Amino acid sequence: MSRTDLVALADRYDAVIVGGGITGAGILREAVRTGARVLLVEQGDFASGTSSWSSKLVHGGLRYLKNGQWRLTLESVRERQRLLDEAPGLVEPLTFLMPLYEGVKPGRATMRLGLWLYDRMAGQSASRWLARDELLQREPDVRQSGLLGAMQYLDARTDDARLVLRLMLESVAAGGVALNYVQATLRSEGGRVVGVTLQDRLAGQTREIAAGVVINAGGAWAGDLPGAPAGAPRLRPLRGSHFVFPAQRLPLKQAVSWLHPRDRRPIFAYPWEGAVVYGTTDLDHGETLDAPQMIAGEAEYLIEGLTHQFPQLGLKARDAVSTYAGVRPVVDGGKDDPSAESRESAMWSAPGLVSITGGKLTTFRVTARQVLREAARQLPMLAPLAEQAVFADAAALNPAQQRLFGRLGADAASQLLAGSATSELALIPGSPYAWAELRWAARRERVCHLDDLLMRRTRLGLVLPGGARDILPQVQAICAEELGWDEAHWRFESARYLDHWQRRHAPPVA
Repeated sequence: MSRTDLVALADRYDAVIVGGGITGAGILREAVRTGARVLLVEQGDFASGTSSWSSKLVHGGLRYLKNGQWRLTLESVRERQRLLDEAPGLVEPLTFLMPLYEGVKPGRATMRLGLWLYDRMAGQSASRWLARDELLQREPDVRQSGLLGAMQYLDARTDDARLVLRLMLESVAAGGVALNYVQATLRSEGGRVVGVTLQDRLAGQTREIAAGVVINAGGAWAGDLPGAPAGAPRLRPLRGSHFVFPAQRLPLKQAVSWLHPRDRRPIFAYPWEGAVVYGTTDLDHGETLDAPQMIAGEAEYLIEGLTHQFPQLGLKARDAVSTYAGVRPVVDGGKDDPSAESRESAMWSAPGLVSITGGKLTTFRVTARQVLREAARQLPMLAPLAEQAVFADAAALNPAQQRLFGRLGADAASQLLAGSATSELALIPGSPYAWAELRWAARRERVCHLDDLLMRRTRLGLVLPGGARDILPQVQAICAEELGWDEAHWRFESARYLDHWQRRHAPPVA
């Protein structure tokens, strides 16, 4: 699907959404269903901000339950279950084990009570106690000194960028319009926001668009929208950094969660896309929002926690295949401890404008419907319709097909399978991705830069060594055929990508 030119846009839309992360994509999906004419613009690539650098968990959040955030926990576990039912292959169940030790809190009784409440909210009974021997059979590398056993519970994992992209592209197929690499500035007349001025950051074009209402879904950037009236809440951007380890060095069969020995914060490691994600930190991010990366102190903190729980593996930062960091758009509640800040969303309005920030990946649908109800106060046609499935169920497929159908959606996956050579349906060595997925993304998924393809449409840049440097010759051939990149353009893009990967994602050498 080629990128739409600004000159092809209509002069007016009922709603213009600014922000192409999970919140904006969810709002687009719900808004298109009302029959409204809806345009979404994103200043970078889709999901290139927080929504591709999260912990990639679709979860209720035991920590929120501990902090007394009952409504947020209830919403989260219910939305988790909806996504598990609606998007198999994209949102997958994930078993968590939390080892417990003699004389160390929380104890077995406390965990059982918390998980009983967690299960009741989800309408299921998924948690249970694992004795020491059973735990060690399943995860033999956990720390054994003082080990009593573990509590087992259920959450879910996803590819956060693919979740955003599937929402976005299916909304476009249903009649919406979505543009990446387009900057928006609000236009106002007589104290009311009446539309946006758009600038295509790649082609240099500009265009004025009228809007019944503008929805600011910029996440951590929501307070910086050019032309916005005063009234935004004070944000406290918090950075979460993660390691990605090869499965051979951190061989986990399920997720393991534990408390860091330094500050008792929950940390976790779990299998993801053929590798293992481990994190996370939760620190005030005082740098530019556009370039979050793991710093030395975070690496030391995370490796300390990993060594504590898996001492016999001898893992070092240099053993990782990559790192990544994202900035959470948290509303500043004045807490001393960043982790104590609420993950609730915040919404504010002005004539012609509704703004939203904060919130969680898991609850994007709930947030989207809240935003549309607020927008409907100004434009009644945007009132959300009765609740319905966000995604079509693909549960009848075999496991290999289910992954592809979950990531791309049924129509796109069927077309990919029907139109791909058998050789391109083979997996790229060391990854769960087929060559055909790269070709499909280049051809149909609004790829503008090499990092769009390797860091978001696929996650090859995270799960293969060196940012997937070894397969770049094959990627070049695909980009030449599907994107028309000549040798000079490829040299520019590959140099740009490798520099980006080295600065943002290369593991520390220590």
